[in-house]
Formats: sequence, structure tokens, C-alpha cells
Amino acid sequence: MLGSVERMFAVLCEHYGGKWPLWLSPRQVMIIPIHADWNEYCQDIRSKLHAENFYADVDLSKNTFQKKVRNAQVSQYNYQLVVGAEEQKNGTVNIRTRENKVEGEMKVDEMIAMLKKMREEYQ
Repeated sequence: MLGSVERMFAVLCEHYGGKWPLWLSPRQVMIIPIHADWNEYCQDIRSKLHAENFYADVDLSKNTFQKKVRNAQVSQYNYQLVVGAEEQKNGTVNIRTRENKVEGEMKVDEMIAMLKKMREEYQ
């Protein structure tokens, strides 16, 4: 019995090549503040995502912005949410995909609704 579960997991690993879809990914969202001044806003966003049962982390390290984005890509997070002064003022996040495609700015509630829809549709 356990062997069949292991084989199915191996098939999934081969199929996705480590780039898990959002609904299956153990690393869904990384929130990246441009500066430490926006750490609290990032923590609030993470709390909202956790409340909706998403796996989210905040990179509070002292690394440069480019290094934070690169670390999130290497770790295969589906989305990186970049937060700066403009985003905090507007109540938004700037969305990047795992492939470094910039999706642009989106309201936090709209972004959560988009992620929920993707999860429900198994994307």
C-alpha cells in the first residue's frame, strides 16, 4: 500500500519538475518588503493569507531586494508579492510569478480572491 503512495508521489515530482501548481505547492507565496519600514504591512498581508489557508512567508532578512527575489525564485514560490511605500499607501501588492513575470499592482483583497479562484480551479 505504502509503495503505491510513494510511486504516485514520484510520478507527481517527475511531472511537475519541482514547479508545483498553487493548489499543491508547499511554498505558495513569498512577501518581500523593499525596506524594513514595510515589514509590519507585510506581516498583515501574511496574516490575511494564512486566514484563507494559504502558505505564505515574509522575507525579513537583511538581504538586498534582488537577493530576496532570487531566493524566492530558487525556492520555487509560486508568487512573490513585492511591497514598498506606494503599495502600502494604496493597500496593494506588486505581484511577480515564479518565472519572474511581473503581473503588476493589485489590491490585497483582489489578489486573495484571485489565488482562491486558482486554488479552487486546480491551477
